[in-house]
Amino acid sequence: MKRTYNQYCGIARALDIVGDRWSLLIVRNLLLGAQRYKELLDDLPGIGTNLLAARLRELEAAGVLRRRTADGLTRSPIYELTTVGRRLERAVLALGLWGTRFLGDPRPGELYRLQWAVLSMKGMFRPEQAAGISETYEFRVAEDVVHVQVNDGTAAAREGPASRPDLVVTCDMPTFLRIGTGKLSPDKALTEGKIHIAGDPATLDRCLSIFSRKAADDAEPLHSRKQQSQPGPRISA
Repeated sequence: MKRTYNQYCGIARALDIVGDRWSLLIVRNLLLGAQRYKELLDDLPGIGTNLLAARLRELEAAGVLRRRTADGLTRSPIYELTTVGRRLERAVLALGLWGTRFLGDPRPGELYRLQWAVLSMKGMFRPEQAAGISETYEFRVAEDVVHVQVNDGTAAAREGPASRPDLVVTCDMPTFLRIGTGKLSPDKALTEGKIHIAGDPATLDRCLSIFSRKAADDAEPLHSRKQQSQPGPRISA
């Protein structure tokens, strides 16, 4: 039988389902789009074929993901998140943003995908700053390219170049990682010539205000807001 925390608690029950090693990383990959088994295996080095197959079966049985037959000549099934599985997005984004402060410099042999940065950007997205704005930002990092389309308070990220980007940011992978983890400010990177932009500098300013790591880090915890608005007895841990 699958192990359980045996606690009547939403957090414990969630961990019963996605708390095993590799499960949330499978969810992370599928939040970026459907993938075949081989694609998942390539993006999760060290998982092993049997363990990946077991995790996929468990997540499918829990209703987090589903298999469907791909169109075309290949018989390899495609795995994608269900509606229930996609509801993990906010939790995964928050967890990923919290975890970036512990990243440090990449360790030897650590795998990195630019697509994963898309999730970090979604975690930093500030819809109120994007109200009334319709722009596309393209990021060229080493050999990889992604772009983000902002449209009146919403944002959608995709792999590959944009057809008509309003802003193009080009840099190498170490610089991109240092900016993403807060170790290098975009202003300093520009001054030092570590990133290059094509487009109006004001567009870069808007992009930085829409995707703000500092705003996400400075967000006040919910319990603090409640204590300020509803002073009274507290339960101490």
